[in-house]
Parts: sequence; structure tokens; C-alpha cells
Amino acid sequence: MDTRQGQATEEQRPSWQQRLRRFGYTAKPRGDVRDRLVPPYTRPGPRLWAVLGLREEVAVRITRWSAWGGPLLVTLLAGLMRFWNLGSPKAVIFDETYYAKDAWALIHRGFEVNWAKNANDLILQNNGKVPIPTDPAYVVHPPIGKYVIGIGEWLFGFTPFGWRFMPALLGTLSVLMLCRIGRRIFRSTFLGCLAGTLMAVDGLHFVMSRTALLDQVLMFFVLAAFGCLVIDRDKTRERLAAALPPDGDGVVRPNAHVAETTRFGGRPWRWLAGLCLGLAFGTKWNALYILAAFCLMAVLWDVGSRRVAGAERPYATVLKRDTGLTFLATVPVAIATYLASWLGWILSPDNGKGGYFRNWAATAGKGGDFTWLPDWLRSLWHYEHEVYKFHVGLSSPHTYQSNPWSWIVDGRPVSYFYESPMPGKDGCPADAGEKCAREVLAIGTPLLWWAAGFAVLYVLWRWLFRRDWRAGAIACGIAAGYLPWFMYQERTIFFFYSIVFLPFLCLAVAMMTGAILGPPGSTERRRVVGAAGAGVLVLLIAWNFIYFWPLYTGTAIPIDSWRSRMWLDTWV
Repeated sequence: MDTRQGQATEEQRPSWQQRLRRFGYTAKPRGDVRDRLVPPYTRPGPRLWAVLGLREEVAVRITRWSAWGGPLLVTLLAGLMRFWNLGSPKAVIFDETYYAKDAWALIHRGFEVNWAKNANDLILQNNGKVPIPTDPAYVVHPPIGKYVIGIGEWLFGFTPFGWRFMPALLGTLSVLMLCRIGRRIFRSTFLGCLAGTLMAVDGLHFVMSRTALLDQVLMFFVLAAFGCLVIDRDKTRERLAAALPPDGDGVVRPNAHVAETTRFGGRPWRWLAGLCLGLAFGTKWNALYILAAFCLMAVLWDVGSRRVAGAERPYATVLKRDTGLTFLATVPVAIATYLASWLGWILSPDNGKGGYFRNWAATAGKGGDFTWLPDWLRSLWHYEHEVYKFHVGLSSPHTYQSNPWSWIVDGRPVSYFYESPMPGKDGCPADAGEKCAREVLAIGTPLLWWAAGFAVLYVLWRWLFRRDWRAGAIACGIAAGYLPWFMYQERTIFFFYSIVFLPFLCLAVAMMTGAILGPPGSTERRRVVGAAGAGVLVLLIAWNFIYFWPLYTGTAIPIDSWRSRMWLDTWV
């Protein structure tokens, strides 16, 4: 046999491929380009249906309905847990003391106000029927998240249930979104539902869904933006696949002309992603890092799509045809959305009776080089500048502050609420013998987060050495929400900030679990062993969530039971 042709091919292989082969890289076989642009969804094999005793037509119907039925069942489970006894504890816990009252003021006055020191007690005693002050308050976060919380208060009253309603709703919907996003990127309904289930049983997500804080709202909009970009990626690749002509054998081959000239149209999902990123930016400023990372990721996705379709100069083509729209659909849309979120403050009086600093341009800000700008814009700019100085200089020590190095291992959770009821009171068993502990602890399900530490390493390996775009997308989401905090290690920061990249950790664990189950074409023995290992991991995570349930819900338990759940000294 003449092997010289194979040797020549090996010699012509790019050097980076030769190096990566030592770490497990193997180039994908070149087949029909349509399957590479739009991979099919995986379907259960015939052996599964044979074991279950189902006919083929029934199996097809189940497979079709599972695309939405599975995610909806997971979402129903998540919703039941999050809305159960949502008004407990009947207290203003942790930073609800800021955001619940700010939300109530925003929907009634259009700006935040200063409340009396005993306002929390009055609100709880009078079921929210308290007068709203008029003096403006200096706040350091944009309004969107507080408006979202305010929707629940407007619907259900100025009560714990009212200000926790929208975080619970968004937390439930985020589980649905993650199921569908996971299904789309993995092309597997099972892995998509697994990712959603993991987030449904994560303690941090559960606690944040039952607390009126901004970070849960931020996570929802970031995940929604990511989902919109994933859908946009699929739509554009479908358009490319449809534009490529088949050859004489009916096989679609790469075509440089089509790949470099095809236009993707208006791309509404990319515009919607820009809107979601603007809403995230209008909730907390750290969304700016995510905006930048997602824009870069979207451009690289376009490059990859055109390269697969046959573009000889994919970067130049994307720069010419796609980058401009990517910028317009994200950055200007996000900025416009952010400005619109301040409309209540902008429309408030500028005579000292409106929002904080609303009258700055007409008083302390007179003169200067920018007087030609509207007063509201100059006042808003000054406000934002003062907020920036506050954020970069925030270093006041706090009992529950933590360093981002400890987040992945659940190093320092945050106690939102703690009481020590006597036996026979507030749920403490009468035979407890001593005081009970009743706590709401913002801590991720430990086994899930510890597994996520290994999953992140797997995802990075998969991205760097297998060139897997799905791993790259997950790594981008984690990096955008996590890495920026390392620049502020001296600042007062908290573990619950990590909620913004939690969905991507769950995707990483789901991807690692898929690898444990075994790749397509694995032997039956490999599948059985993989299923056993993956099943044990998932069941342990679910058990771990149940075990810590009292600490997530503020359920009174004997103090010894509470101590047994303090696995690390840093959790106390």
C-alpha cells in the first residue's frame, strides 16, 4: 500500500494541531457542512424504548414533547420550592432593608428616599401601610433591579411576600431558560434538563430567589442575554447552511463565495440580547464586563460560522459584514436602556424636591465647558461619577465579606437572618432542651460547587484542546462574571455576587456529567458504568440540598443539628 499521501497530509497539518494531539485533540471528520453548521439533536436509542416496552410511534411522540415537557417539569419543581412559604421569615433580612424600601419609593415617587430608622418595624407591624418620605436618598445602584422588585410590591403589597415575589418568579423562569439553553447548546434534552435541575437544587440560587436583592435580577438578565445570543448563533448558521449549494451527490461542501457574501438580516435575537444586557447594566454596573465579554464572544461565533461555511478570510468578512451590527445591537441599545431606566429620576423636580443630585446642574454645577448639555444629563453624569468613587473606594469591613478566591469552594457564605428561639416557640421543638437555631444562609449546595470546581477544569481543557465552542461559551460566562472581582480584592465584596455566573457553573457540571455518561457510540458496559457514576453524583447533590434545606428556609432546628451542618469553620 502506498502511504506517501497520508504522510504528506500529516506533514501539512498545522503545527498547533500536532501539539494538541498530545492532549487528546482530534480533528473532526469532514462531512456535510450542514451537519457541522446545524448539528442534529440527540435522540434516545432504540434499546431504551425496548426496555420500557414502548412502541416506536409512542417513543417519537415522547421525544417530541420532551423538548418542552422536560424543562417545564423541572421549572414546576423549582417554582414550588421557591414560592413555598415565601413570606417567611416575616422580617426584613440582610440588604432587603435597602432594596425593598427603595423599590417601594421608586414606584411611587420615581426616586429613592430616606426612611426613618424604625421604618422596618413600622412596615412589618402595619402590613406595609406607612407614609413614604419625600427627602431624596443617595443610592449607589441603578434603578432597574429595584423597579423589578417593586412590581411584586405593587401587585401584592409592601410585605415580605410582595418584595420577594419577583426574585422568586425570575429565579423560577431562569431555571426554565437554563434548561432550554442547555438543550440548545448540548443538542440534548437530558443534559439541558440536568443543568436546570442542578440550578433548581442549588442553595445559593434558592436563597437568592427568596430574597429581595439585586443580584438575582442581574443573573436573570445576563442569562437571558446569553440565551438570545445562542439562538442568534443557531439562526445565522441555519441561514448559512440554507445558502450553501449541494454538489452532484447532494452533499453540501464549503463555499468561499457564499460564506463571505451571505447576509444575516436584521438579527432580532441579537438586538434582544442588547436589550437584556442594558437591563443588566441598569441593575448593577458589573454587567459592563459581561457586555464586553458577550460582544467578543458573539463576534468569534460569527467568525467560526463563516469559517465552517468556507470563508477564506473569516475575520475580514466578519469585520466587514457583521461587527457593525453587533456593536449597534448591543452597546448603543444597552446605553439607551440604561438611560431610560433613570426616567423617573429625570422627570422628578429639579428644585430640590426631586431625586438626589437632580438639581446639581442648576446649583453647584453651574458653569464649566458642558453647559450646552441638558441639565438632567449633567446632573446624572455627576451622580454617576460620585457613585463610581464610592464603588472603587468601598473598603468598610463586614463580618461576611469574602475574597473571590474562596467562592468556588463555598468558603464564606453570608448569613441573611439568624434567631435563637426558645423550645416550643417559632418552630423550635418543645423537647429541644436548649435554644434552637433559625438561619437563612446564602450558601451554594456544597457538593454542587465542589463538583463545579472540577467541571471548570474540564471545560477549560475541552475548550483549549478539543476546540469545543460549547466549552468556550461556558468558560466565557464564568470568566465574565467571576474574574473582574479579582481586581477588587481589597474591596468589600460578598459570596452572593457569584450568583451571576452560577448558571454557567451548572452548564459546566452538566457537560462534565455528559462526559461521564460516555460519548456517542460507547459500549453498553461503558454506558452502564458512566450512568452509575453520573447518577451517584446527581443524587448526592440532591441529597446535599435537602440536608441543608433548614438553613436555606429559616427553619428552626436544634442547635446540635445546626452545628452538624457547619462543615467549615468559615461558615459560622
